[in-house]
Amino acid sequence: MKQGGTTGGIASIAVSPVMAALGAALLFGGSTPFAKQVVGDVPPVLMAGLLFLGSGGGLLMAMLIRDRGWRNFGLPMKHWFWYLLTIGVGGVLAPVLLMEGLARTGAAAASLMLNTETVFTVLLAWFAFRENAGRRVMLGMALIVTGGIALAWPAGGAGWEGMAGALAIAAACLCWAIDNNLTRKVSEADAMFVACGKGVAAGTINAALAVMSGAVIPGWPVIGSAMLIGFFGYGISLVLFVVALRELGTARTGAYFATAPFIGAVLSIIAFGDRVSGGFWMATALMGAGVWLHLTELHDHEHRHAPLEHTHSHRHDLHHAHPHGQDWDGNEPHTHPHVHGEITHSHSHFPDIHHRHPH
Repeated sequence: MKQGGTTGGIASIAVSPVMAALGAALLFGGSTPFAKQVVGDVPPVLMAGLLFLGSGGGLLMAMLIRDRGWRNFGLPMKHWFWYLLTIGVGGVLAPVLLMEGLARTGAAAASLMLNTETVFTVLLAWFAFRENAGRRVMLGMALIVTGGIALAWPAGGAGWEGMAGALAIAAACLCWAIDNNLTRKVSEADAMFVACGKGVAAGTINAALAVMSGAVIPGWPVIGSAMLIGFFGYGISLVLFVVALRELGTARTGAYFATAPFIGAVLSIIAFGDRVSGGFWMATALMGAGVWLHLTELHDHEHRHAPLEHTHSHRHDLHHAHPHGQDWDGNEPHTHPHVHGEITHSHSHFPDIHHRHPH
């Protein structure tokens, strides 16, 4: 079936995912300087465990309230391998590396250094997972890389300690970039379930490892603060990120999420009086220009949709003009198995779950 070009369809679904990506950035970016204040003498592995336990526990209660009890969120068997891998890489390893980095780096610099996650995410999406990324995205990525180098380079008496902290944060960002690309494979599932499972599993594993290694459990004020930060900065943020990932694709969602370090850096400077250097402002300018290029990128061409059958939450838009049986109550969005026929058309689009075609 051949259809004429239109931009209305994609515009109508793009506003909500963009706001979700920015909301995820706001919550995660804002959590970094607060986590820096709480971490203190808490071992990094234990701190990561508390953050994710707050994320998973809070989301579990939210799901029980939303659904008035427990329901079956079962993922297809083919998705469980990828889901468990995201938990290990993004839920266990990355937070530990981040906490190690925060213990050696200023909060503002650490927040800005987190922008390298976008670079790694785009590189993996482009080279490993074959997601389309044009020259504008690549130029923006190059600027962010340059900014990260300027930020990580030890100035004056910073020495190896500061460099080691920056490298640990960069390693955490690489883990989260792998996580972002793998999460795209399970983004059709309920976003709150995806985030909740990761929080509970990662939090339990990290906390258990910390206790077995002899970590001293902090007082309830520290535990409560860490879990509250985790619920908003990791839990709700991840739910919004998965929602955006479903509609925008990995590289574009990562580009919007790149605003998180700027939010964290501003909060660090305003709220905690964190001192910054000339390299920080140079990195800010470079990363800001790179993020702007990402946010203003547009992709529009004629493309073909191959026949596809899957299940996810959707509205009856340009790509969901399918019939229903007598049991449909007319409410949207709704979730059910549905089939997409072959379509060829042209419109502005992102590499979402319906636009993962070759270029």
